[in-house]
Amino acid sequence: MVKNKINIQNKKARFQYEILDKYTAGIVLAGTEIKSIREGKATITESFCEFNDKGELFVINMDVQEYSHATHFNHKPKNARKLLLNKKELKKLHKEVKNSGLTIIPLRLFLNDRGFAKLQIALSKGKKLHDKRETIKDRDTKIKLNRINKTYNT
Repeated sequence: MVKNKINIQNKKARFQYEILDKYTAGIVLAGTEIKSIREGKATITESFCEFNDKGELFVINMDVQEYSHATHFNHKPKNARKLLLNKKELKKLHKEVKNSGLTIIPLRLFLNDRGFAKLQIALSKGKKLHDKRETIKDRDTKIKLNRINKTYNT
């Protein structure tokens, strides 16, 4: 049982994309990669997911820094890493991406209770500029309302 609380999030994703569906996928990693992730030395902000010719799903541009205590057998930081999902889920995602032009983006990288690295991915659609402006406006009004409530409640 691993007590490590690794929760690396992609905060830009919720602002730039409209999330339609979420999945949790396992990742195929080398030994030094999982050790770096357990130290919290990974970023998924600029990464995305892509299918290869065989219909396998890979996460591209996920940055896992080199493990500090490794020898010359270290991994490449920006390697493409295979994602593990059910065949049914893979077929559904592949069909959605191919037909309707949606994107698969990683939202969160975490360790489950057994110590395995998991990636929460989302089937999403890119937001237009006016949608982003609405998101900013909604966020600002929430902040203002919270401030008003705070002053009256104290």
